[in-house]
Amino acid sequence: MVPSPAPAESAQWRGLVDDAAIFPPGDVPLHDATASWGARSGEWYADLVGTFVLKDTDVPLVRGFGAPLSVVVTGGAGQVAGPLGAAARLGLEVAALEIALRDPDDLAGNVRRVVAALDHARDEGTLADDVRVHVEVPGPVTPAWLAAADEVAAADLRLKLRLGHVDHDLVPDEATVASWIDATLDRETPFKGTAGLHRAVRHDPEDGGMHGFLNVLVATQVLWDGGSVADATDALRQRDGEALAATDIGSARRWFTSFGSCSVTEPLDDLVALGLLTPHPAEDS
Repeated sequence: MVPSPAPAESAQWRGLVDDAAIFPPGDVPLHDATASWGARSGEWYADLVGTFVLKDTDVPLVRGFGAPLSVVVTGGAGQVAGPLGAAARLGLEVAALEIALRDPDDLAGNVRRVVAALDHARDEGTLADDVRVHVEVPGPVTPAWLAAADEVAAADLRLKLRLGHVDHDLVPDEATVASWIDATLDRETPFKGTAGLHRAVRHDPEDGGMHGFLNVLVATQVLWDGGSVADATDALRQRDGEALAATDIGSARRWFTSFGSCSVTEPLDDLVALGLLTPHPAEDS
């Protein structure tokens, strides 16, 4: 059995989902998560998944793993070098780094410290120039947030937007998310999403509201096409999956590059249900 060529429609979704199975609420054991990645490699939808997301402290535990990795730095800027050095020694492919700013009182200065740590890693030869670096700036869009985003853009880094939370009271509302996206596009800075984007369409489970990844794509397109933050907020509130699926999002993936999800099958199932992906099973060779 060999996989048949992927349909042309799948190109728009390639690399959209980063496999974050080991993170809450999935909490899949690391060995099981890496085994699932390998088992999926021959499936027709394999290219929907971009990277395997793991904590920096897990890097030594995946020796020989062939997937491109997104390494989440669990400490501050001073903790950038260690996992990169370990990955280099183990021959692992680091495709992306993700780091959250840890000093809310000096967000812009924190970005500069991250940039200095990245420059040092490049000088040491442990950080390749093509590694994507996503910086998570906490909080709503304030002057301090915007100043940090300016530093991210000036260093040619990317932003990471936390769109969900295990505590549903801390899930950002639609207006906040629209303002974040507007700020990233104003700086022409790509971004990835994290947390809560398992489903394509905005929905309200019993324990709180959750954003949809298709809503985020449509809101990004709305803003890129010159729409207002209010227009993007409306797009994020949309619950009509067919209307969202019918929207042209041709430029949105350039900016909204991926999102981390503890489930690969939920995003896949929604794309299929909305007619945006057609199952294309393997055929006999």
